Amino acid sequence: MAESKDPAPEKVRVGLEARSYDIQIGQGLLSNIPALFPHVSKTTLLFIVCDEHLKTQASLISKVFHNLGINVAEVVLPSGENQKCLDSASKLFDQLVNARADRKTMVLALGGGVVGDLAGFVAATYNRGLNLFMVPTTLLSMVDSSVGGKVGINHPMGKNLIGAFHQPVGVAIDINVLNSLPDREFRSGLAEVVKYGMILDAGLFGFLEANAAGILAREPGLLVKIIKRSCELKAQVVSQDEREETGLRAILNFGHTFAHAFETIGGYGAWLHGEAVAAGMVCANKLSLNRGMIDESIAARVVALLKAFNLPTDPPKLSSTSLLEVMRNDKKSVRGNLRFILAKKLGEVALFDDVTEENVKGVLSPLN
Repeated sequence: MAESKDPAPEKVRVGLEARSYDIQIGQGLLSNIPALFPHVSKTTLLFIVCDEHLKTQASLISKVFHNLGINVAEVVLPSGENQKCLDSASKLFDQLVNARADRKTMVLALGGGVVGDLAGFVAATYNRGLNLFMVPTTLLSMVDSSVGGKVGINHPMGKNLIGAFHQPVGVAIDINVLNSLPDREFRSGLAEVVKYGMILDAGLFGFLEANAAGILAREPGLLVKIIKRSCELKAQVVSQDEREETGLRAILNFGHTFAHAFETIGGYGAWLHGEAVAAGMVCANKLSLNRGMIDESIAARVVALLKAFNLPTDPPKLSSTSLLEVMRNDKKSVRGNLRFILAKKLGEVALFDDVTEENVKGVLSPLN
């Protein structure tokens, strides 16, 4: 009997002229990374950055490249949001120096959003820019942080305040790694998928409602479909506004002004990013509802879908004064004035700069 083979990967093209690249989505891609690797023969050193839970996968990739005669250096990081800091970046710079990295070094980020953001930031800044290849291993990083070129680290006063735009040369998404992803991490990633339905694609939102049980059961066909559609939607936005110069890319931050404040004041890691985004989207919808832009039925559908995915729908009980202080430092803010992405209808959002602090306090937990 012939061996069964994994289906050919699906592809999504991120069109950015000379910086264009492919996102490949399928099963069993980790064992065949070199075939997906742009200019593999020109790479002098593969610098793999992974977290401690992915040492086996990193060794597999390392062995394949060693067999091709390419030098490999592996760096294993502790897990956790607290790794996205200047100290971790400095240590990676030291290790690149020790490995004698040159301009033909390729940084491979193997892990979730923390590893991708940190390794990507280091790739963007070492030697004024090294090639970066993304291998996201969490649902959230597959549909969000690995696509679009945003890399960065956190500052005590705000999430992702130190960063750059640095597009990868490729992204490989192997859905098989999701089989071992903890439930909480998996559900966290679903919040970003819900976001894409809210901001750009009512059809995707309806698909999530109709297939919530199968998605939670991690049915491969459903996972490929929702990951591919999410990547297509993000690629569509990024290709039109790569560096957030026209305002279009800001829509990707729906719910994030609240979410980043929840994470900063509550402590990085207390809530996973997707959990904070889920509650942040509900808060943003309350603002839209209070302005009469959406009706109760849409707000209720969003809450129901998030609850179906077992995600938070209420903001954490934190000081609204402290949360607002963080929101004033949000990257969308101008001269400290708040700006929010708000829903106009299911599948359409826009940027508003006339939301008052009292409006915001009205949708947060009633603390001073």
